[in-house]
Amino acid sequence: MRVWNAWNTVPIVQSTKGNKFLFDLVRVALDDKAYYIQTYDTPLGHRWIEALRDNLKQKRVLEKNFCFLGFADSKRDLTYLVRELNKSVEQINSFTFDPPYQKIHPFVADDFQYSSSLPIGKAVNGDEKVTPGLRLKHDACNLLHRYFEELQGTAWDISLYYKQADYDTKYAIRQLNNICHEIESWVNADRKKAFEPEWMRPSQITTFLNAPRKELHDEDFDLFTQNRYDRELGGVYLHWSQVGKTLYEVFRDEHAPVMTEALCSEINHQKYYSGEFDIEWGDTITEKTHKFKKQEMDEYRAWLKSNNYDWEDPKLSLGYIKIGQVDLQRTFGASATFKEIYDTLSKNLNITNIKTMSNQTIECEYPYTLDSEDWQQIQIEGLKRGYESRSMR
Repeated sequence: MRVWNAWNTVPIVQSTKGNKFLFDLVRVALDDKAYYIQTYDTPLGHRWIEALRDNLKQKRVLEKNFCFLGFADSKRDLTYLVRELNKSVEQINSFTFDPPYQKIHPFVADDFQYSSSLPIGKAVNGDEKVTPGLRLKHDACNLLHRYFEELQGTAWDISLYYKQADYDTKYAIRQLNNICHEIESWVNADRKKAFEPEWMRPSQITTFLNAPRKELHDEDFDLFTQNRYDRELGGVYLHWSQVGKTLYEVFRDEHAPVMTEALCSEINHQKYYSGEFDIEWGDTITEKTHKFKKQEMDEYRAWLKSNNYDWEDPKLSLGYIKIGQVDLQRTFGASATFKEIYDTLSKNLNITNIKTMSNQTIECEYPYTLDSEDWQQIQIEGLKRGYESRSMR
């Protein structure tokens, strides 16, 4: 059941009960705040934190421009993001590919979001068209995804366009994907803030340029079936470090479509891990505690079955692997509400330091900010050391 005043209630994280954590802590420092991650004591948890240590030791560049998503009060709003997107479009259009790639038309904000003058609210009997105000326009996002996948290819099949592109153009191709997902998150948050702020889904995507990927072990896939698609406030989840869409994304974004050859070609099942991580900063939503989530999952399972996918097959990676949990009480206080946590984070959308704390402390400073004049050049220089684009969710 939905808690009516969830915006002002103290969050409860059920999944931490009975779980064992590693001795190692991860401390993430923001401008005026720091939080602590406890990692679950699993074989993958051990390997993940070692991979994170390697990213810190090697001082890989933290990708700050694609980090805090879904914060409606961020200065990286739709106007800002479309302006940044068009810079990338201009760079791609200026490069001479062989064979030539189509010219990409510049975008405007109206391509991505319906007007606020239209009715705003919940879907009526499942029909979102009745209340289109401030909703995301999917067509422009799907077009961007197509451009990105054609220009880059996949991690195991890099496209000819990407191979021949210079460094500035490779970076611009990467930004098509990053900015598209950032726009999706911001538009959804902007709409939620207008009439149901307690349902905003802010998150954190913590990635490092050229972070090595490693294949998941057979035993790791069972972790997908343990958590499924539950998301908990402060939950730390394995990062999606490959290109393509998951089955759940196709079901959700395309409204349970009939599977076609084109759709099937876009689907990938998660098979890699890296020392990167995502954090859910939205309020907890699980299948057991929310009727609408249970209904969605029932419809999803029926859709999978109709398309000959087995819900119980762990190799399909049907879910999110939860690898740890932010210690909310230590960071925000025992009585902090979701709104207070959101307000605190909204004023601290910049990571300055990450350290792993155990018998040996490994840490790395991240002094540059998105207000720095050279932040894009810092990223381009970092990517030169192995320029391998990574798709973010």
